[in-house]
Amino acid sequence: QVQLVESGGGLVQAGGSLRLSCAASGGAFRSMGWFRQAPGREREFVAAISWSGGTTYYLDSVKGRFTISRDNAKNTVYLQMNSLKPEDTAVYTCATGLATSVRPDDYGVWGQGTQVTVSS
Repeated sequence: QVQLVESGGGLVQAGGSLRLSCAASGGAFRSMGWFRQAPGREREFVAAISWSGGTTYYLDSVKGRFTISRDNAKNTVYLQMNSLKPEDTAVYTCATGLATSVRPDDYGVWGQGTQVTVSS
């Protein structure tokens, strides 16, 4: 079964940038999604990308700031996050599923997550 490992999280000042990576191993990874969860809040969809990269979806509040991309030769998906805001602070988790979707239930395999903290 495919396994996902995120990296690239950290502490950054507001206005700064981070690039998250999600590396897949052990099997094929198809559509990919990034989700986030802040303390005391529900898990929230952030971005998704189809296997070909031709279809992408974004949470409205990150459009124009975040970019999801993938390199299938490296079995890796990226989330470039620019103009970060304190409200972007959360644990970011990648997931893979058959459908390019905004719904967590459509993803069957999840990574462990990486912490992103944006200071004001």
